[in-house]
Amino acid sequence: MTAPNAPAPSFDHIIIGAGTAGSLLANRLSADPQRRVLLIEAGGRDDYLWVHVPVGYLYCIGNPRTDWLYQTEPDAGLNGRRLRYPRGKVLGGCSSINGMIYMRGQARDYDQWAAITGDDAWRWDQCLPVFKQHEDHHGGANAFHGAGGEWRVERQRLRWDILDAFAQAAQQAGIPATADFNTGNNEGVGYFEVNQKSGWRWNTAKAFLRPTCYGRPNFELWTGAQVMRLLFEPGSDGRPRCCGAEVWTGREAVTVRATREVVLSAGAIGSPQILQLSGLGPAPLLQRLGIPVVADLPGVGANLQDHLQIRAVFKVQGATTLNTLANHWLGKARIGLQYLLTRSGPMSMAPSQLGAFTRSDPNQPWPNLEYHVQPLSLDAFGEPLHDFPAFTASVCNLNPTSCGTVHIRSPRFADPPAIAPSYLSTDEDRRIAAESLRLTRRIVAQPALARYRPEEYKPGVQYQSDEELARLAGDIATTIFHPVGTTRMGRADDPMAVLDSRLRVRGVHGLRVVDAGAMPTITSGNTNSPTLMMAERAAAWMRAEA
Repeated sequence: MTAPNAPAPSFDHIIIGAGTAGSLLANRLSADPQRRVLLIEAGGRDDYLWVHVPVGYLYCIGNPRTDWLYQTEPDAGLNGRRLRYPRGKVLGGCSSINGMIYMRGQARDYDQWAAITGDDAWRWDQCLPVFKQHEDHHGGANAFHGAGGEWRVERQRLRWDILDAFAQAAQQAGIPATADFNTGNNEGVGYFEVNQKSGWRWNTAKAFLRPTCYGRPNFELWTGAQVMRLLFEPGSDGRPRCCGAEVWTGREAVTVRATREVVLSAGAIGSPQILQLSGLGPAPLLQRLGIPVVADLPGVGANLQDHLQIRAVFKVQGATTLNTLANHWLGKARIGLQYLLTRSGPMSMAPSQLGAFTRSDPNQPWPNLEYHVQPLSLDAFGEPLHDFPAFTASVCNLNPTSCGTVHIRSPRFADPPAIAPSYLSTDEDRRIAAESLRLTRRIVAQPALARYRPEEYKPGVQYQSDEELARLAGDIATTIFHPVGTTRMGRADDPMAVLDSRLRVRGVHGLRVVDAGAMPTITSGNTNSPTLMMAERAAAWMRAEA
């Protein structure tokens, strides 16, 4: 980094955030030796053991070494509760602390994006080849999957009898079995595929930065460096041009300049925060905080969408679950030895192993629920496992109509933003929450699970009415860590669209946002791999435009 009085270092491209999108962008742009690329990451390197051991998410979430430690504002839909809101603060970003589930969503998600933006480039048939471009699927290349790319997709390395029984019960309840959730129609029940390699987590830092980028003389990486604000200069047509950033290194503020473009890939929380600190956002908010308005963009920080999971817990008898294995030293020793010798067993498992996509009622035109089923139970994430055998059937509404906000509290870059998801704030979301709990009960009541004598521990069978179940959903639900939409793309005549369909920020030159915040609507499933696809697409556009 530069000394305080030295000329500001200059690069062709500055990428802010070395997470899912930023790692791929850095790889693709620095492949051209004529481009100088700087990648800035507020967190540290991914050299922490628990980043790489799959079960290590338990030690990364809530850990200041790897997590921003955000909390939501008190939420009326959650009966006034706050939620822990994990976001990756480490190379690889959320791909270093997430559930590793490889999920694209449904074809209709992308067709909807195309309709919203007026750009057919976002149609499913145009996005599918982009997914395949960086994929390395365990089954090899076919009509839906790619091979030889950087993003490894594997089967999980363990199974559980209790989860197999749940899958059979789901089929008895009318949900078909599926071997592949990623063909554009994810309806069905089966084990999730995961981003792992031989029993290790496969994050985007390993996939796209190491070793490729590290050996390129035109690539530079700064870690432990937090962007304070973006810098602007007058453009030739009167519109401001983003020309760089002011960066806090932990010791001093350093200015860095971009001759071509700055790309924000700080995520659906970090990117709107940086935009607002830099004078791009709702003018009334900026003026109230004394920040000069560069561009009045009311959509910055609006349209926050997330998947809220309702965690129903069932006690069982005669079943092996993680509760029974991991609650005494001998079981923990066996688990550790199994992973050490075979890279399998509970230490290799994703937070959720079994998935199901189905409809909250038969009149739904498409699957609108996702289940994450786990052979364990606890009161809340980060709390100890229960001392009785149990499984958890978490269910989320894939297409919530509730939207929240992300707004800075002050002009100080170190202050966390106010995150207000506004969960369960619409009648439709509350109705679907009640319906999803009833469906969970119907699945668990099927013959396939009868031998385990499941007993509903949460929310409790005494709650039956729509009103009771919606209120109880507010008591037991939590985020599944899929915030999107806070810098969404859209048409030119949409006043709330922050970006055009090529992810360029409206009202200024030289600035894009490439992360999950750009999604106009949330995908029907886990959001990490769709974000990677968006970055692949943006990199191609940036290369072509130059």
